[in-house]
Amino acid sequence: MIKYKKFTLDNGLRVLVHVDKSTPIITINTVFDVGAKDENENRTGFAHLFEHLMFGGSVNIPEFDSPLQNVGGQNNAFTSNDITNYYITLPKQNIETGLWLESDRMLSLAFTPESLEVQRSVVIEEFKQMYLNQPYGDVMLLLRPLAYKEHAYKWPTIGKEISHIENAKMQDVKDFFHKHYTPQNAILSIAGDISVEEVKELVTKWYGDIPKGNKYERNLLQEPKQTQARLLEVKRDVPQNGIYKAWHICNRMHKDYYAIDLLSDVLGRGNSARLYQDLVKGKGLFTEISAYQMGSMENGLFLVSGKVKEGIDMEVADAAILETLEAIKNELIDLNELTKVKNKVEATDAFGHINALNKAMRIGYFELLGDANLGNEEPEEYAKVTAKSIQKVAKKYLIKSNCSTLYYVSDKK
Repeated sequence: MIKYKKFTLDNGLRVLVHVDKSTPIITINTVFDVGAKDENENRTGFAHLFEHLMFGGSVNIPEFDSPLQNVGGQNNAFTSNDITNYYITLPKQNIETGLWLESDRMLSLAFTPESLEVQRSVVIEEFKQMYLNQPYGDVMLLLRPLAYKEHAYKWPTIGKEISHIENAKMQDVKDFFHKHYTPQNAILSIAGDISVEEVKELVTKWYGDIPKGNKYERNLLQEPKQTQARLLEVKRDVPQNGIYKAWHICNRMHKDYYAIDLLSDVLGRGNSARLYQDLVKGKGLFTEISAYQMGSMENGLFLVSGKVKEGIDMEVADAAILETLEAIKNELIDLNELTKVKNKVEATDAFGHINALNKAMRIGYFELLGDANLGNEEPEEYAKVTAKSIQKVAKKYLIKSNCSTLYYVSDKK
């Protein structure tokens, strides 16, 4: 269990404090309630672009990294379709340096043409290297719009296409910042050897005068129920064929989530999982295969992906995947199999409680979901999952009409 205290500034900034006297390092974690799903479909990739722009300096601090490095600090960030998360770790005696840096870029990010051009180039290069020029790199550029026809999950975090970032205007960037990067759209979580009173005093000092901004009301298009199977086949210069299958599932807060998560582990977590044992080790149809669910805040996807062994027909390999899924639907998994995946989840959860950074990120994320304490309740929710509930969600979601399939065919010369 992660214990914490919470308070809210007048400008709407929510602050969570976890006191951890076992470490001299302080974590300052800021999660913004903005991700790729909040972008205009014709101007995508902005949330990810901002992950980079936020390190380009603010009006009062021209360079973000140097002051932090000078006091022994480190920082990083990540973006998803749902959130953007920034974090700093530094010695506790230098916490004010971290709060100074974070608060100033929230107050007054420097919108200079130089910074925009530098970060634009970085993002474009990342798009090319990771998504266009890497084997299998464009899978999500293909699979997301195959599965989603209306919802903003239909493009990945990097964006739909490079031109959206290439053509981004300074005013577009400013508008996106002022819409989303406000105190009332952020959660600050601080973990380490520091008292709640100290945090309240310091956060009020550094963040209290930042204007709250206008509240952003999210109004996303909802994805209609998929009623017919979809198939897309592409040819690429890759070493072997791949099959990628996606089923629509529930959102992160739905009662089915925990059973679906364990179902993905039963099917695809490690070499002892069903898909590997059946299709790699047993039938020898695949060289590798996995299953996972996206963990999306809104209705997400359950994915099975595998590399097909040379000489194996794609339809034969695809049918074998479905055969393994049917077995899950038709027969309850045994207690040992269920216990094994529950133990792995429990171990992962325990590992997430080891350091202050993981704990700060965890309480911030669950606060954004609705209540930071939800993270403390998760082990109990996983413990409640039964073999019957796993069978139930398999039957409910893993059906033909709910599936989108990508055949990624090797065109090697």
